[in-house]
Amino acid sequence: MIKNVDVLIVGTGVAGLFCALNLPQEKKVLMISKEGARESDSFLAQGGISTLQGQDDYNSYYEDTMRAGHYENRAESVEVMIHSSQAIIKDLVACGVEFERTGQEFVYTREGGHSRPRILFHKDITGEEITKKLMIQVQKLSNVSILEHLTMVDLVCADNTCYGMIGRTEAGALITIGAKKTVLACGGVGGLYEHSTNYAHLTGDGLAVAMRHGVEMENVDYVQIHPTTLYSKKPGRRFLISESVRGEGAVLYNAKGKRFVDELLPRDLLTDAIHRQMKKDNMPYVWLSMERIAKAEIKSHFPNICRHCLEEGFDVTKEWIPVVPAQHYFMGGIRVDGVSKTSMDDLYAVGETSCNGVHGANRLASNSLLESLVFAKRAAKAIGEESAIKQENPQIWETIDFSRYEDYEKLKLSYREMIKDEIERMRKIHEQSNYNKAECG
Repeated sequence: MIKNVDVLIVGTGVAGLFCALNLPQEKKVLMISKEGARESDSFLAQGGISTLQGQDDYNSYYEDTMRAGHYENRAESVEVMIHSSQAIIKDLVACGVEFERTGQEFVYTREGGHSRPRILFHKDITGEEITKKLMIQVQKLSNVSILEHLTMVDLVCADNTCYGMIGRTEAGALITIGAKKTVLACGGVGGLYEHSTNYAHLTGDGLAVAMRHGVEMENVDYVQIHPTTLYSKKPGRRFLISESVRGEGAVLYNAKGKRFVDELLPRDLLTDAIHRQMKKDNMPYVWLSMERIAKAEIKSHFPNICRHCLEEGFDVTKEWIPVVPAQHYFMGGIRVDGVSKTSMDDLYAVGETSCNGVHGANRLASNSLLESLVFAKRAAKAIGEESAIKQENPQIWETIDFSRYEDYEKLKLSYREMIKDEIERMRKIHEQSNYNKAECG
């Protein structure tokens, strides 16, 4: 079964949805989702979306992003993201996204690593608000179709050109989808980790199939740990306690009830401090207290966190809660340029699957939604403007050996091992590089 489309988008999070919304409407677009279309990490994002408040904020926003990324960021990508931020917010508002306001004025909050409040939010479910409203707009488009429960098992490539993909239905049937352009927007790697805030089905499929065909990667060992997730002995995804809770005044205590750290440090530094404290206390968690935040503010700004913690037996308006770091975000990925093109012709990557260099070695809080939207829009613009007519290659579909995809469990395992091996290989390279710098310094 071959579906021929102009653009195939693998993933239905904010990056994939915004790319679809910004493509020319004369293009036939197919979006696919490994699970349900709403089961993306974009729906789980709590804190908010960063934006430039005004030109007087540019230098500090740029410096905050670079400092958090240990100055390993691609400067040109950071500049593009910040300069594009206000236009993105206008786009979102036009799509019906509702941010917190006082009258007509936006309310800004602050999170770790930011030198001033510049984060827009919708309660503590900003990702859900944005993704839901984008989904509504996409579903109105007659040129866009969404197929759920279809897993990408491989790309179809020849001569460094992508022609589409091979997918597997929930029932196990294999199908081929031909596409003039393919956009990988399939999320991160949280499913590879025992403790993660991500959906378990996000296992880096985009990276695996791209690596299989020699597509260039970048910094795949740069995996961010979020400092504060609710401690639990239950299996499954860890519940995030948003960075904005600390931005509004929540503090961290050790086993003796003493503050031990600046709660607004960048995430990697705060994570290290928490791990050291846990080891010192011989405890599997530290305490987070919201006692410095007014109860009314807790209930209005963080209703989802309040509700979930109550379900776990904690009333955040009255007591401390145990928190622990967990895998959260992937800063590396498929290397792309300023318009999200990969090293393979007719193949793009956006969102957490891609690495455009914005985040460097560590992501600044609330830059993820913005980065995904900015570069998804740029990908759509580049695809829309590209005039080259792709040469058909009908023979490529006749040479596919479907037998290699029949043992899906074995294939999944091989992909996971491939990614883990690459993460470890790059980790050793970065460790050696840092050691050499230290020796020279």
